[in-house]
Amino acid sequence: MSQEKDTAVLEGADEKKWYSLRVISGKEKKIQERILLEIERSEWKDFIFSVIVPTEKVYKIRNGKKVMQERNLLPGYILIEAVGAKLNGDVAKLIADIPNVIHFLGKETPIPMTQAEANRLLGKVDETSEAGETLSEPFLIGETVKIIDGPFAEFVGDIQEVNEERKKLKVIVKIFGRGTEVELNFMQVEKIS
Repeated sequence: MSQEKDTAVLEGADEKKWYSLRVISGKEKKIQERILLEIERSEWKDFIFSVIVPTEKVYKIRNGKKVMQERNLLPGYILIEAVGAKLNGDVAKLIADIPNVIHFLGKETPIPMTQAEANRLLGKVDETSEAGETLSEPFLIGETVKIIDGPFAEFVGDIQEVNEERKKLKVIVKIFGRGTEVELNFMQVEKIS
């Protein structure tokens, strides 16, 4: 590295930055718990501020019931907010030696994410918690659904229109041999498999 780059790295080393830790997919929560435990047992809480597994809440409809699930936004990654100068060296090696951890982005010396990258990823997490929920298996126009609630319960119809914002569907149902348009919310129908 050049002298200018070394100085730039050292100047920003005392700032809080976000780092990306590559882990075995499916083990993110366990590794997060292990790192949080280490933070409590050691003096790491002075320079590691957040350990996040980016997730969003989604729901599926199973047997007519709304089932909430968390879906990982970045399978195989954990985000760590820390002071870079303290994270380098022994602490980074100790974290990298935790079972199922692959390495930090930058391997030997963790490289911080740019503020734009961090804002984009963290903003996505914030957006989903504010927006509440999304449907993990979206409804599609032309798809056949069974109505499970309301005056048209037990009728089967085809989706004519999907409004994600309002969580509403327009479904064409045959009543006395004629197609009738019915507006329903997502919770009033279930997919026919």
